[in-house]
Amino acid sequence: MRRHVKQLFAGALLLVALASAVVWRNLEGEAELLPDPPPGATEAGDLASASLIARGAYLARAGNCAACHTERGGAAYAGGRGVETPFGTVYAGNLTPDPATGLGRWTGAEFWRALHHGRSRDGRLLTPAFPYPNFTLVTRADADALLAFLRSLPPVVRANRAAALHWPFDSRIALALWRALYFTPGSFRPDLRQDAEWNRGAYLVNGLGHCSACHAARNLLGASGALADHDAGSRLPGQRWLAPSLANPAESGAVSGPRAELVALLKTGQSARSAVLGPMAEVVAGSTQHLSDADLQAMASYLQSLPRPPATGQGDSGHATERRADTLARGAELYTRHCADCHGAQGQGAPGIYPALAGNPVVTMAEARNLVQAITAGGFPPGTAGNPRPYGMPGFDLPHADLAALTTWLRSAWTHDASPLSEVDMLRLR
Repeated sequence: MRRHVKQLFAGALLLVALASAVVWRNLEGEAELLPDPPPGATEAGDLASASLIARGAYLARAGNCAACHTERGGAAYAGGRGVETPFGTVYAGNLTPDPATGLGRWTGAEFWRALHHGRSRDGRLLTPAFPYPNFTLVTRADADALLAFLRSLPPVVRANRAAALHWPFDSRIALALWRALYFTPGSFRPDLRQDAEWNRGAYLVNGLGHCSACHAARNLLGASGALADHDAGSRLPGQRWLAPSLANPAESGAVSGPRAELVALLKTGQSARSAVLGPMAEVVAGSTQHLSDADLQAMASYLQSLPRPPATGQGDSGHATERRADTLARGAELYTRHCADCHGAQGQGAPGIYPALAGNPVVTMAEARNLVQAITAGGFPPGTAGNPRPYGMPGFDLPHADLAALTTWLRSAWTHDASPLSEVDMLRLR
């Protein structure tokens, strides 16, 4: 027995030593971890190339960099915007070429390492609110083009603001441990079983697009899962919206419908049956509407290839027995009064104007957060080149009882069979 105890104790000490070594290696600096990458265009003096700057501007759109790195009312890419996380607030940095507060003194190798390895110019560990677990896939050539574009911007003097993280997440040791557990620098490797279009889509979605940052579930320490997971995406910090799983048709109908509809949704914010609201409207307005049709087709090709959950079969789930007749009658009355003029008596909507509600996954998702948010807060799809004057929806300030009746009716109408909602649910979701 004593021998086994000694062996267990020795094994525990070994594990602690290994973990300490990994954490220390993260804290020590990056020279030992990453040799200098081969010089790219930024070291070759090609920064004045108009084509390289244009390519970088396009890639910045693909990564939606301005969304985080531009404060409301502030200069583009000058940073300062607070990004809320469950662990505190992180403030986006200044990406303009100001030499004192921005990227003016950064080399191409330093910028690439920030994307690839999540370290600042001085070797400091960056918080994963900057999505380097995705950006590690970005090629050196694309990193050089991005830096060329950012260096072409007017310099703005704006000092970067330190993150305001809660203890113990504000310590370098905690961040190093997180990286040891959840981050490994990588590179994009094409799947030779797939065609060039699919691989281009995989690169954009998983790399610069960093779609999994919102649309994949996160664990208690904030590490993101994979897009192919069928569980719901994540509750967006600072938002009341839920980013749905893109691998589950029960949560995101656009990825399981015709490809043309998904492309239209990314290009214009609206398709024949759907419209984007909330944070995704910002993504379409600032990013995907500006991408080429070829890249949107590639992204759609990849997203629609994600493995789907096994079919659970059709039939009565038993929810019908939980619904009260008076609740359904009240819900039907509220729908006729407030909703039917736009969304149709049968929930059919108006193609390209008002989204259909019949068969809409937002209505029937197990987590009804987005349905309640859309009804109570309303919203507008983004104004895009393909849909410059979108029709919006007003918010309805309904009492909890009426909101519960309306949502329960919607989740049971037109062959829907989603679970009913109560007044307590409304209090929680609002």
